[in-house]
Amino acid sequence: MKIRTGIALAAMMAASNAYAAGTTLNVGMGSADAGKLDPHVATSTPDKGLLHWMFNGLVRIKPGEASPEFIEPDIAKSWTSSEDGLTWVFSLRDDVECHGDYGKLDAEDVAYSLKRSSNPDISAFAKDYSAIDSIEASGPLEVTVKLKEKVPSLLGLLVPYHGGNIVCKDAVEALGEEYQRTPIGTGPFMFAEYQPQQFVKLVANPEYFRGEPKIKEIYYRYIPSDASRDLAFQAGEIDMIYGKQEQTWVERIKQVPGTKVVVMKPGEMSVIHLNMTMPPLDDVRVRKAVAHAINRDAMVQFKGPDVTLAAISPVPEGHLGFTADVPDYEYSIEKAKALLAEAGHPDGVTIKAIHTTLPGMLSTMEALQALLREADINLEIETVEHATFHEQIRKDMSQVTHYAAARFPVADVYLTQFFHSASIVGTPTAITNFSHCAVADAEIEAARTEGNAEKQIEYWATAQRKIMEEVCAVPIVQSMQLWAWKDTLDLGVEVNGSLNLSPPVTEAASFSE
Repeated sequence: MKIRTGIALAAMMAASNAYAAGTTLNVGMGSADAGKLDPHVATSTPDKGLLHWMFNGLVRIKPGEASPEFIEPDIAKSWTSSEDGLTWVFSLRDDVECHGDYGKLDAEDVAYSLKRSSNPDISAFAKDYSAIDSIEASGPLEVTVKLKEKVPSLLGLLVPYHGGNIVCKDAVEALGEEYQRTPIGTGPFMFAEYQPQQFVKLVANPEYFRGEPKIKEIYYRYIPSDASRDLAFQAGEIDMIYGKQEQTWVERIKQVPGTKVVVMKPGEMSVIHLNMTMPPLDDVRVRKAVAHAINRDAMVQFKGPDVTLAAISPVPEGHLGFTADVPDYEYSIEKAKALLAEAGHPDGVTIKAIHTTLPGMLSTMEALQALLREADINLEIETVEHATFHEQIRKDMSQVTHYAAARFPVADVYLTQFFHSASIVGTPTAITNFSHCAVADAEIEAARTEGNAEKQIEYWATAQRKIMEEVCAVPIVQSMQLWAWKDTLDLGVEVNGSLNLSPPVTEAASFSE
């Protein structure tokens, strides 16, 4: 596609921006186009970041933070739980309006939304809600959630992230298939327009319950070229920019006058999932060879030590349940080649990957390709547009899947979605188990219902050790989220992190004079 830059981009923006300078926010995103904008379906980083500004949850993590310790009320003004932790009752605000002409949000909308999140025929995140027994509107502004079993963090499933985004029943039913391109929420900004491969336009929600936003419109522009995006930012055509996840980008953009660069948590953990059903990766010796051929220290230096952490376990460091006590496949070309020879491949092997064109991810995969080549492991990469990448890897079409993910920071989420057998791609209950791993189901399931915190953590630790012994996947690095914006843009909060991977643009955001 053609990338609009320089004079062309400036002309388009001047023609389309109806508001005075200081009330329009132009955002440059490193993606070619929008995917699906239904929040219960959207799985890509660019889509989740955009939806972040349009939706609320029953609860939320305080804007600017990413840790569950900062959970606070959102649509729910208060809640209680039973002594056994199986029944939760949420009292809702009475001043939450759905976007457009869809009226006031009530308990029926919330119950409908959470049931929809739990429905595997609709939701990409249904597995997260498998412990829920029932969700009912127990009053006009009261929702009761009953669980089959205790879960590590129910409130974490109710923040406006993935299935926790609350949709409006009348809007979803009225729009049908169009809802994927016309998302209706209750957040500070409302969907206004979509131009394929160009932008999504949002406008301020005048009925937002926390107050009308000071910023009146947002253009979320799709500029996949890192160079074009950087040039647009330096020229003043973009106010906020999604950064390339590399040290050099931070150092370069910091030099642009009047720029604020932010390294946000949580890190997206890059993992190479090895499909254990496809030769030669059905041999654990070949999978171990791949692990030994990857130099994590080199990857950290390549991505940048200020913005990257080495990943050693299937659960990211800093998440509840993480353990470093897992099998360690130290970097050794000699061991990698010896394992290949032992497996009957003295001249090396060829493995294939379908991969996104998203620049930050692709640069990581190309660096891994170079490392593997030293051990006579030929990694062939077929690149496709990001939405197509997600579609094809979920059809079990890739021998090697590079997946970069940030999830709610509890071990259960990563272990369940990526390594439980019920999550294997191509099955009726599929989520993102691309490796067909099934060695730690018992521990993952036991941890979910374990009431003793120490025992729960030990179950999670055992699961991580088993997954690494089997080499279902090779964790590579955690890449922090990199964003920059003009220092005239005040988001109204200190930004340490964002679970949705985009900065918190709320009703409090404004431009200074």
